[in-house]
Amino acid sequence: MKSQLGIIKMRICAVLENPTRVRYVIAGVWNTFFGYILGLVLYYGSGGQINVVAVGVTGNIISISMAFIIYKLYVFRTKGNWLKEYFRAFLVYGLSGIMGVGLLSLFVDGVGLPFWMGQGMAIVLIVIISYISHSRFTFKSNEVKQIS
Repeated sequence: MKSQLGIIKMRICAVLENPTRVRYVIAGVWNTFFGYILGLVLYYGSGGQINVVAVGVTGNIISISMAFIIYKLYVFRTKGNWLKEYFRAFLVYGLSGIMGVGLLSLFVDGVGLPFWMGQGMAIVLIVIISYISHSRFTFKSNEVKQIS
């Protein structure tokens, strides 16, 4: 147990020592909150009459655009390459969005969970995949000059 706490402490310290990761967590909290609330508004605003896949696709298009701007300007702080990075962000989020919509449909339509719970569970899984994809593909530092 003591060694596990040491490992956890080392990982937390490693994250806090990397400003990009700290900014990613802060932006991720906002983006997750925004996307979650947007999904609820789209779904419950229609009285639950819109299919969960349509809600997921619409919500993803809006949320991806918002997240891209936050990640570009605040998290990774890259200069130039707007269209290239926007396209890459859509590739990363498009793939994770497809997974998220699939998970949402599975949780809500397949398992029978309430929409709010299924969406929350899908979001948790996608957050991890998104960070890895953005840090290694969308805003890859050796292809884009980072500014401080």
